[in-house]
Amino acid sequence: MAITINIYYHGNNGNARKFAEEMLSSGIVDDIRAENGNLKYEYFFPMDDPETVLLIDSWKDQDALDKHHATPMMQKIIELREKYDLHMEVKRYVSDNSGIPEQDKAFIKN
Repeated sequence: MAITINIYYHGNNGNARKFAEEMLSSGIVDDIRAENGNLKYEYFFPMDDPETVLLIDSWKDQDALDKHHATPMMQKIIELREKYDLHMEVKRYVSDNSGIPEQDKAFIKN
């Protein structure tokens, strides 16, 4: 049962993008992606909101996520969020692992 967390980072004066850029340039993102159980860690930029960055963060299970939260890099992430004065909106999703239903496949172009 995979867990996917969508984190919307909201800031001002481009700070959300600066945060994402520093996460990448500092190597923190590479370190997170290398963690056991990480399935996805990617930033996206909403077209209609230049002050928001979306992080899609996905983990194999709750245990993998808990281990990630216990790493020293979490303090680095918190410090960067504070540096850029970001506010967060978090949405959590749990995968049912059943795949794409047959009736939905007709709408997907491979």
